[in-house]
Amino acid sequence: MTPRPRTTSHSSRRRDGAPSTRRRMVLVVSVLGMASLGLVARAFDMQVVRKDFYQNQADARILREVPIAVSRGTIFDRNGEPLAVSTPVMSIWANPAEVLDNEDKLPALAKAIGMDPDALKQYLAQRSEREFVYLKRQMSPDAAQVVLDLAVPGVNGQREFRRFYPSGPVTAHVLGFTNIDDHGQEGLELAFDDWLAGKEGRKRVIRDRQGHVVEDLDLVRAPQPGRDITLSIDRRIQFLAYNELKNTIQQSDADSGSMVIIDVPTGEVLAMVNWPTYNPNALRGSNPSSRRNRAMTDVVEPGSTIKPFVMAAALSSGKYTPTGPLVDTGNGHFFYIRKDIRDTHSNGMLSPTGIIAKSSNIGAAKVALTLDTGLMYDTYRAFGFGASTNSGFPGEASGYLKPGKGWGMLEKAILAYGYGLNVTPLQLANGYATIADNGVMHSPTFVKGSDNEAKQIIDPKIAKELVQMMVAVTQPGGTGAPYTWIANYGVAGKSGTAHKATAGGYSNNNYSSAFAGVVPASNPRLAAVVIVDNPRKGSYYGALVSGPVFSKVLDGALRLLDVPPDNIGRWYVGGPLQGQDGLTGNKPPAVETVDDAPVDEAPQ
Repeated sequence: MTPRPRTTSHSSRRRDGAPSTRRRMVLVVSVLGMASLGLVARAFDMQVVRKDFYQNQADARILREVPIAVSRGTIFDRNGEPLAVSTPVMSIWANPAEVLDNEDKLPALAKAIGMDPDALKQYLAQRSEREFVYLKRQMSPDAAQVVLDLAVPGVNGQREFRRFYPSGPVTAHVLGFTNIDDHGQEGLELAFDDWLAGKEGRKRVIRDRQGHVVEDLDLVRAPQPGRDITLSIDRRIQFLAYNELKNTIQQSDADSGSMVIIDVPTGEVLAMVNWPTYNPNALRGSNPSSRRNRAMTDVVEPGSTIKPFVMAAALSSGKYTPTGPLVDTGNGHFFYIRKDIRDTHSNGMLSPTGIIAKSSNIGAAKVALTLDTGLMYDTYRAFGFGASTNSGFPGEASGYLKPGKGWGMLEKAILAYGYGLNVTPLQLANGYATIADNGVMHSPTFVKGSDNEAKQIIDPKIAKELVQMMVAVTQPGGTGAPYTWIANYGVAGKSGTAHKATAGGYSNNNYSSAFAGVVPASNPRLAAVVIVDNPRKGSYYGALVSGPVFSKVLDGALRLLDVPPDNIGRWYVGGPLQGQDGLTGNKPPAVETVDDAPVDEAPQ
């Protein structure tokens, strides 16, 4: 009997552990379900629980807030000529890590930005952890485009502005300059930085991984361009003053010099120049001392240019008039408390006007000794000596004037001819402008049309008398003739020559040579001061060194401003010179007068 084959049922296979389709299906579905739950949980974590974190991480890689550069306000002269303008430039920046990943392009990049390839590689390697470094600031747009055309990954451009000064060194000390970020560092650029700078804008953009802007998203802050400003400076007069001062300093081999010109009715500064100077368009390599605005920051002992202010106190006291009483200056020597106060010449009896005309140290000292100390001190202070002019110019010096209660009698006598106090050229010019404006003092300003402070300092009658007394200085026989004459205009002024102070006393060979004056004498419009420091060649007298600078510059300024002549056909107030025709344009020959000799003036 043949045996039958043995069979098993479906249920028995499950008991044997054989594969089951249903179980496989359950397993697969379970795995997929768990995976789906995991994905949902992960999505919930990323989009809800930690949404801000991941959003910030994404934004950090593609979203940027970038600045929108704004141009700095333009500075104009009083006639609308630009003195400082902003020009568009491009700065090149890079992501160091990305650039280093493309090392083969470094030589071309280095050449385009003017760097050594090895130096560039080292520079980037030292900053590889950063995402932004500048490679080259303020390139011309054309030069920057050459760099960008290399298409080096991680290298980009940023629009900026750079300051340019059309007048270069001529207006350098007045304007100052800005730094590489276009913020004022010196001069009026610093004084009016908030006004001129404006405020940069901000915008949000999307960038790709190479740093290129893919899309502008929105404007965060609108840019506010800087505001323009119109100065009181007249560029034409500034050029005149600059050229004449420069030529005189070079010809006399002087150390330095300054000139200030003020519009008498307003107190506006029309010109302020210094030598040596610098080019604000090429600061690198310039000497820091040449960048100093000496007319504002340097002080000098004024010498005999102070004498009109002594006479202002004398006339105010009621003890003196322009014509008397006469003062005995003797034989040129006045011994007072072991001090020999000297004049260059023996002048004998002099009126107050004669003291000014002959620049008599003895006469000024004797007049001062008869005045109340408080009156003399208050007069000096009223004219602004020993205090800032409040011009608003950064770094302005206040000068020095010792309080009157501390003056001894000898000190008082010495102060009468310009030693023992320090003034800036601007202070001195403003003092003369005050006399010229009938005794009204204005706070000097560099802004055209500025509503600057003004106050009456002395009686208008006394101010007019002082101007006429100073006219005698420029007439034949005065210390300023003929070096300060201006054809067809009356000139009122005063020369001064002072020893320079040194450690332990005064130098016998170093001088400060000055001339200060106002024109036209009959109705003054301009006041000016010229100071030349330590002339070595030729004369060192103020009238001979600084007087011609005053004459030439003010001659041109009067004509540029179309100021009517007040002295047609004459070289000086009082009538034509004998045998000379003022209309011919030929000045009379020099007369035998010199400025007050300083050698015996200096206090020992």
